[in-house]
Amino acid sequence: YRLARAAVAKNIQIKVLPGPSAVTTALLLSGLPSDRFCFDGFPPRTSGARKTWFESLANEVRTIILFEAPHRLLECLADAKSVFGPNRLGAICREMTKTYEEVIRGDLETLHQWVTDREILGEITLVIAGFDPDSRHFATADLISEVLKQEAAGISRKEAIAEVARITGMPKRDVFDAMVSHKSQDGLGRIEP
Repeated sequence: YRLARAAVAKNIQIKVLPGPSAVTTALLLSGLPSDRFCFDGFPPRTSGARKTWFESLANEVRTIILFEAPHRLLECLADAKSVFGPNRLGAICREMTKTYEEVIRGDLETLHQWVTDREILGEITLVIAGFDPDSRHFATADLISEVLKQEAAGISRKEAIAEVARITGMPKRDVFDAMVSHKSQDGLGRIEP
């Protein structure tokens, strides 16, 4: 995958000979790590079930590959973005090995935006980078900002801390400690763990 990633970085087009499955073809075209991967078929059709499904994969370190119907791709990416975060890398592989083959690479925010702007047709294979344990380190200011955003959306501080911990993969205690440091800086009221 390092060779594919280097080619993508230099805007060199990658072509993959058809293999035994769309899974391995998409994996190679994505430029994401191919040393370890998991294929999980089609995600559930409803948003709630899909988010739960993605949550079960949130800490998966292997590259994740799935199929999705074109008419559900936008909602699927929105749910993936809400669970994995907008910065997780991925690739949309469409019509692989056919005349109109298309591979869109970027973070989940970029992929979601790309799908928003057009009608999607054809067979879709979605590749999402695995969880990077080193990405768990967030600046205290980022954690505080996320908790405050959650609170602005109308949930309690305790629920906001739990939600930010879930989204970031950080221990709840670390998010709580960030809010305690914020409280001591601006004199906010008591924080409940």
